[in-house]
Amino acid sequence: MDPEKELNGLDNYAFTKSEHLCEIPADDSERKQQLPDREAEQNKLAYSVTEVPPWYLCIILGTQHYLTAFGGIIAIPLILSKELCLEHDTLTQSHLISTIFFVSGLCTLLQVTLGVRLPILQGGTFTFLAPSLALLSMPQWKCPAWTQNANLVNTSSPEYIEVWQSRIRELQGSVMVASCFQIFVGFSGLIGLFMRFIGPLTIAPTISLIGLSLFDSSGNDAGKHWGISALTVSIIVLFSQYLRHIPVPMPAYNKTKKFHSTKIYVFQILPVLAGMTVSWLICYILTEYKVLPSDPEAYGYWARTDLKADVLGQAPWFRFPYPGQWGMPTVSPAGVFGILAGVISSMIESVGDYHACARLSGAPPPPKHAINRGVGIEGIGCLMAGAWGTGNGTTSYSENVGALGITKVGSRMVIVTSGFLMICMGMFGKVAAIFTTIPTPVIGGMFFVMFGVITAAGISNLQYTDMNSSRNIFVFGFSMFTGLAIPNWVFNHPGAIVTGVTELDQVLRVLLTTSMFVGGFFGFVLDNTIPGSRKERGIVVWKEAHQQSGETLESEEVYSLPFGIGSRICTASWVRYIPFCPKPAGTGSDDVGNNEDTIMEKTDQALPNRDTQL
Repeated sequence: MDPEKELNGLDNYAFTKSEHLCEIPADDSERKQQLPDREAEQNKLAYSVTEVPPWYLCIILGTQHYLTAFGGIIAIPLILSKELCLEHDTLTQSHLISTIFFVSGLCTLLQVTLGVRLPILQGGTFTFLAPSLALLSMPQWKCPAWTQNANLVNTSSPEYIEVWQSRIRELQGSVMVASCFQIFVGFSGLIGLFMRFIGPLTIAPTISLIGLSLFDSSGNDAGKHWGISALTVSIIVLFSQYLRHIPVPMPAYNKTKKFHSTKIYVFQILPVLAGMTVSWLICYILTEYKVLPSDPEAYGYWARTDLKADVLGQAPWFRFPYPGQWGMPTVSPAGVFGILAGVISSMIESVGDYHACARLSGAPPPPKHAINRGVGIEGIGCLMAGAWGTGNGTTSYSENVGALGITKVGSRMVIVTSGFLMICMGMFGKVAAIFTTIPTPVIGGMFFVMFGVITAAGISNLQYTDMNSSRNIFVFGFSMFTGLAIPNWVFNHPGAIVTGVTELDQVLRVLLTTSMFVGGFFGFVLDNTIPGSRKERGIVVWKEAHQQSGETLESEEVYSLPFGIGSRICTASWVRYIPFCPKPAGTGSDDVGNNEDTIMEKTDQALPNRDTQL
């Protein structure tokens, strides 16, 4: 071990520069032999799932994840505010923002400790927005005309408070009832049963469409000022790709060497935070020197940092969100059925996020019991979000999955730190309000990089399949194209779906406008119905590649329950009947699944080689 690494307590190349990085082989053949090893070393993780970085790095990296999710989380209450009649009540908007951050932090801690246990952050979900907006657009919930006039709105009057609170209580009840379905599906093991039928040709379009389906909103945000968004993208790409292997001298301290300097790969681990901070600072300078226009209709106005300055002044220093803070939730069938469509889409998206997160963090594919717990805990998170009154639910955040691929830091302790930071931000109103000044173009530029990484992570699953097979080309191509075409058509023709049942119309409309659902559905159906061997479909190689990879951890090490629960409870024989508990070795359903895989592989070998022709 390198002496400097040993003194610093860091045995990973990403944080301390090793001497061999500067060595140049004299022999040309020797250099060629070392290239593959160096390339593998440069692409390996700085920290794996179970490793714990130093506390200060956990805080810095946790802040980066918090800021990465910030744009998506804050957008949800701001989008809902108009339909909740809160367009001219910025103080209540800040309370909703604090509440959704507080609940997101709680749900993140639950997911990392008791759920799927991957480094995946929880936050508000956009899949709930469409049914929520559809519900609030019904005649009985349309905002009174006087609430649209800032001069007529008295934010402290009981009449106005009842107007917006009655609407959010309707959303609360719908989310809470619909989340019970997700809890049942997760903890009953129904999600886990489908895992044996899900392979790369199902996961690839599902994950890829998570990023591709958001190109429109990302472009709209970045288009508020292309110069600022391009600057944000350039800085993130520069740091994460071109400068990631360049160490930076940083001050350090230990008992042996006292105060000294050490070399840390800052550009690799903090590209997103650095890119957003630099762009944010430039926007602030341009705002102070009146370079950016003050006319709301002028181009570049949304790059200003003072657009929400009044929120910072009105927000309290400390505010503790609590369940039922807006009153007793109400329930209606239309709301429940609509939100239920969002729950289904969220579950499908989350399963894809679990696989993407495992791949980018160097963990083996999540077993069935971990996926069951993950989906079940997300259901509990949605129940909590409804009880606290965020006007939304929670789900796994794809943006932060993309951050794992860029930073190469897969430690779940970083996500735990991020969860605590979100809870703190939710309680300290003024601190949380500061981040509302992040300009929209900066967030849009960050989304360009994040969603691009997620799309590529999905497509990378195709490396396990035989893409010379016309069968596989058809399944993937058709799934991707329909996942983009059908939602676009339904969105542009909202009145085309008319069954005579309003609730059913809402369910179909939400499902068919969710790209991840449409693409994943066709990928799942076609991959499991069109004839093809498991080897051709990539299922065999897909599983073996993760299990035999030298850089992945053991499944039990990543997905076992914490605090000794697994060693005390999950060793009993009756645990095999609990879908969300890790199975004892040699007795669980995982062994049965392995036997089934072996039988199916032998059957494939006995059958003649088939290739479906177009």
